[in-house]
Parts: sequence; structure tokens; C-alpha cells
Amino acid sequence: MPRYLISFDDGSMDHIPAGEMGEVGDAARAVAREAKAAGVWIFGCGLQRQQAVYVLPDGTINNGPFPETKAVVGGFSIIEVDNKQEAIYWAERFAKACRCKQEVREIMYDPES
Repeated sequence: MPRYLISFDDGSMDHIPAGEMGEVGDAARAVAREAKAAGVWIFGCGLQRQQAVYVLPDGTINNGPFPETKAVVGGFSIIEVDNKQEAIYWAERFAKACRCKQEVREIMYDPES
């Protein structure tokens, strides 16, 4: 069964007043609980804002705090559903809960994972 990454960019929730973030978190966790109950949830979370550590192929370590790109993932969910339309259904639910657009991408199949 295909797996999908549903994600949003860092900063996509900056328009939400600080006093409403708890409500947004509760709404997002409610959708995650529904996805778990439906048997489609694999994993998901938010990411600390732009606090990356980069490990280069030669082993060199570069401490952030800012990524080299303007678009970085702020949070994500991984789900396993029958098709893209089902993934879009869950993305719509997360978009409403998180009050920001969500990107939907199919994860390439790997028999080892």
C-alpha cells in the first residue's frame, strides 16, 4: 500500500496568534488520533524551527541554525492509504486543523523499510 508524506513549510503557521496555538495543536492531534483509529497513521510531528545540524559526506559537521534553503519542513505526517485521493482527504483534514496548506507527496517504495 502506498505511503504519503503530508507536510507544511516552516513559518506556515506564523499567521496564527500565539494564544490560539494550543487550540491548533489540539485540532491537529485530533486528526492524528482519527488517522490512527482508521489504521492509516505511520508517524508525524512538528520540527524545531530552523535548528539544523548538517553532516556532510566527508563527515564534517556544520551547526545551523539556519538551513541553506528558504523552504524547510515545519511538520509532517506519514500515512499509508490505498491511493492519492485518500492522502488528499487526510491532507485536507490537517490543513483545516493546522490552518495552513499541506503538501502531499508519495513516498518511493523501498522493500527494506
